[in-house]
Amino acid sequence: MQRIILGIESSCDETSASICREGKIVNNIIATQSIHEEYGGVVPELASREHQKNIVPIIDKALKHANIDKTQLSAIACTQGPGLLGSLLVGYSFAKSLAFGLGIPLLNVHHMKAHILAHFIDDPAPDFPFLCLTVSGGHTQIVRVNSVTDMQVIGQTRDDAVGEAFDKGAKLMGLPYPGGPLIDKYARDGDPERFSFSESDVPGLDFSFSGIKTSLLYFLQKETKKEAGFIDKHLHDICASYQKTLINMLVKKLVQASLQTNIRQVAIAGGVAANQGLRLRLMQLKETHGWELYIPDFQYCTDNAGMIAMAGWHYYLAGNVAQMNDSPLPRMPF
Repeated sequence: MQRIILGIESSCDETSASICREGKIVNNIIATQSIHEEYGGVVPELASREHQKNIVPIIDKALKHANIDKTQLSAIACTQGPGLLGSLLVGYSFAKSLAFGLGIPLLNVHHMKAHILAHFIDDPAPDFPFLCLTVSGGHTQIVRVNSVTDMQVIGQTRDDAVGEAFDKGAKLMGLPYPGGPLIDKYARDGDPERFSFSESDVPGLDFSFSGIKTSLLYFLQKETKKEAGFIDKHLHDICASYQKTLINMLVKKLVQASLQTNIRQVAIAGGVAANQGLRLRLMQLKETHGWELYIPDFQYCTDNAGMIAMAGWHYYLAGNVAQMNDSPLPRMPF
């Protein structure tokens, strides 16, 4: 009898379901919530309501696409946290109820660990230990991955996440939400050396991104007073210079971590891992430092249930089964 895992993701504004059959991801169905665009960011209450509308159709679609019935499921894996509490409640409550009704195990999945385990969806997969730079709208971490169940955060942001710095920077430039991908797009046609922004330098392997946002704000205020239409005229160069600075701050610490740990297997994960500028820079560092570099497929960078199902598969094999009195938490300990 085949072992089949249903993965459910609802930590923010994507409702997603995925089927994992014998350790292979069969599908990765995602419903994105466009309603937040008019507000310039995710509105938690609206996100929860959209999840309520989407979760049944999305799971039904994943089951039908895989040509299976819910009674064939071996376990259900669901994001337990971190994330928006209301959004988590929708997915987790549904997953718990379905698992209880079917009499099968529930598997609690840490959202950021799932991003890391997305590297085991496609071949080649990294060997242990490896370093993973996890970069998203809510997190920026360097993680030493010793095994599927043994991960250690060795560096992290002390304030804002790099994804938030991208989106906030885009907002300062007048770009619509989500602005991070637009900065990446416009940066391709800009000069990254045209403008300079201050890089925060904190001890050890930690990051700080609050200062660069302030640097961009003051820069734009100063230049727009001197030249009307400054942002529109120089948008590509501003984006390229701002993105270059953010990427510099990320890779500086990643290189330092690799040298300190003597680990040359390096991976990236999270929504910002889809950034083309970051991917290109890491490919260059791969050659310079002799790294074995692992970058997930685009669909497994942003929030998705494929990574939840894959994490669930490994938890299922390890016997890491949840208790039915568990609850979703906005911040799970890593």
